[in-house]
Amino acid sequence: MMLRAAFSALLAALAAPALAQSESFLPLTEPIELAPGEPDRQVGALIYRGGVAIAPDKAGIGGISGLEWYDGKLYAVTDDGRWLVLTPEDVQGRLVDVSAVTLAPLLDAKGRRLGSKERGDAEAITRTGDGTWLVAFEQEHRIWRYPALDGAAAGGESGAAALVAGAEPNRGIETLAGFAEGLLACGEWADPARPNCLRITATGSTPFHLAVPEGIAAAGGVPSDAACSLEGTCYVLLRSYNPGEGNRAAIVRLAPDNAATTLAVLAPPLTLDNFEGLALREEPEGSFLYLVSDDNFHNCDNDPTPGCQRTLLMKFLIDGTQPLASPGGQVIAAVPPTPATGRPGKRPFPEAASVSVVLSTELGDITIALETERAPITAGNFLRYVDEKRLDGTVFYRAMRLDRAPRPNGLLQGGTQFDPKRILPPIPHEPTTQTGLTHTHGALSMAMGEPGSANGDFSIMIEDQTGLDADPSASDPVWKHGYAVFGYVTDGMDVVAAIHATAIDPNKGEGWMKGEMLARPVKIISARRVPAR
Repeated sequence: MMLRAAFSALLAALAAPALAQSESFLPLTEPIELAPGEPDRQVGALIYRGGVAIAPDKAGIGGISGLEWYDGKLYAVTDDGRWLVLTPEDVQGRLVDVSAVTLAPLLDAKGRRLGSKERGDAEAITRTGDGTWLVAFEQEHRIWRYPALDGAAAGGESGAAALVAGAEPNRGIETLAGFAEGLLACGEWADPARPNCLRITATGSTPFHLAVPEGIAAAGGVPSDAACSLEGTCYVLLRSYNPGEGNRAAIVRLAPDNAATTLAVLAPPLTLDNFEGLALREEPEGSFLYLVSDDNFHNCDNDPTPGCQRTLLMKFLIDGTQPLASPGGQVIAAVPPTPATGRPGKRPFPEAASVSVVLSTELGDITIALETERAPITAGNFLRYVDEKRLDGTVFYRAMRLDRAPRPNGLLQGGTQFDPKRILPPIPHEPTTQTGLTHTHGALSMAMGEPGSANGDFSIMIEDQTGLDADPSASDPVWKHGYAVFGYVTDGMDVVAAIHATAIDPNKGEGWMKGEMLARPVKIISARRVPAR
């Protein structure tokens, strides 16, 4: 099952343009657990915060090696000479989707594609303080500099050349991570007689041996990737594979003086794969590590034969880096609304016929324009709920908070909550491809499990959520037909934002909706038509 189906309950995604070279597209994903039934499983000092499996899809996503967090996105390279960008989507701090992927070829100094496996086997990527990207290759061992990933290479980095002198073609620099004063590089071996890591600074290079932690060493563990904080604390990913058991992984923290501490060893029966990429994300709410696996272009989605692998992306919180919980710890605070959040929605067809309705809530009034001309079935259904007073006394009960700029961001959901005394029969679906409406800021959209199942629950968008529009190219029915927009908030988005910002109870809700339910739902006192002038 794709995440699009599971994410139906979440009602969140980003817009995605059609596939084209160097352009973003929406990948096929599905949710994964580290351990079944344990959403917050902790292993050592790492606390699981969600993950997805990414299908190869129409662009042949796979072979991912190396990972870097920059400007809200994850950058990576592949074994076949490409670079890619993943846009992760977090809800309540958990990784739930990848809303966009960008794929494009790496180029040589003359602007040409790298071509052969020998030239294009990229294994690691990092970004330096001056904005330059460094990409490490094996087979033909080297590190190239890229002022921009979509441009030609511009020289190389020779500081780590000694590390791979005489190395086997498939045992090169697998690990590359920049920090404020230098660079960490590690090779894909673990022989104590031969240093496998090198810390490079302006004052010189310091080779050292990074020992493989117990619990992975016996299976042949080797460094696979790394990520560093600005001051030089680095996190190194090590991986191993045993045909009789499968994959293992370990995370080691290196102090600036290279003193090593094992944070976690990930072993079966946990959900694991061939992890080759590690990225560090530091936020006020804690420090997070992302792990990504290399499917070696033998993905189980395409070829479920023995030895197949998957592209997994996982997120972990480093225990001890999060702020102390507030007294009681029963509710989670939201990002407060800004003046911009209170701006009204914009109707795409302002001249089209509409009917205005006021939702009077405990926190103020919300005025909406129902698109009775553009979406007559859906708007008419909502009007019936209004005219029969079926919304009076219902509540706004759910605040989905997306972890992306601008903040706050997400949606507010309310309505009848399947109350048998209130709901009317489901209505036919009106996709946005038919109505021309879209899930922009302030849009009202019907909640549903599948097209044609909507009744008396609805959501209001906070910032654009146009990924909820119909996508005719999608294979899943929910995303092929999208959600039905039927109106826009013309006044009172500040009230919507205020409700969205009220506290939530982390223990309420089920499945994907757990932790999104308001601790104290806000009552809709009445819903009435605005008298025609």
